[in-house]
Amino acid sequence: MTPADLSRTVLHTVRRAVEDDELRVPVPERVSVRVPPHPGCGDYATNVALQLAKAGGDAREIAGVLRRRLLAQSGIARVDIAGPGFLNITLDGAGASGEEIVREVFAAEYEQDSLPLSPRVAEVARLGGDAARWSAVSPPGLDRSLLLVQKDSNPLFRVRYAHARARALSRNAHDLGFDALPGAVDSSAGPLLGALADHARVSAARAPERLARHLERTAEAFLKWQAACPVLPRGDEKPLAVHRARLALAEATGKVLANGLTQLGITAPAHL
Repeated sequence: MTPADLSRTVLHTVRRAVEDDELRVPVPERVSVRVPPHPGCGDYATNVALQLAKAGGDAREIAGVLRRRLLAQSGIARVDIAGPGFLNITLDGAGASGEEIVREVFAAEYEQDSLPLSPRVAEVARLGGDAARWSAVSPPGLDRSLLLVQKDSNPLFRVRYAHARARALSRNAHDLGFDALPGAVDSSAGPLLGALADHARVSAARAPERLARHLERTAEAFLKWQAACPVLPRGDEKPLAVHRARLALAEATGKVLANGLTQLGITAPAHL
């Protein structure tokens, strides 16, 4: 389920609740969903209950009605009510929805222009251009010296390594004589699919810090997934549909990571 799909699902849920006289509020024209600012709060969050409560009613009670109804929708694994009435939604990213997300990434034309970043001259001299630009979008507590080492503790290295790994899988698959073909993927790919589905919206927002955190999330999800789910056949194993689908997911990830790095004005090497 893509963010647009989820937005329509939530709006449809509101409309049905009103039609069934369970909610007595005006149905909005649209419902917005966004990635929560903190991990552990689901894949997406919406303030629709707070929006509806402006017309009268308790936001948490409205959220409770919508939560129960949303849990009955396919593609939604969990819904939690947070704070005054926010709905935190966790998606089930497996199966056909995964194929849809990968196809949408392949077809997407993302923003290519570099975002306006202004790393300090001293940082450029000390770290180099790429690391200095990443430093400009890093949280204050990050030890900037980490950006010079190729270690897991270096977030820039993790993002660029994930991109290089995706490109390497494509090269190795080509050598083995098979290509990517979007299809059903493992349920463990849910976090990665959620990150890929959100890239268009994050990219369009043109918010450098948010984009950097999104790339970190995408890279982390990809590296965990591909370690658990081999993309390439092993030994004498022949390429199967599952390998083609996994390769498609890896290539979609590579496209998203390359695009995000390009927007930040940072090179995305194919070898690392």
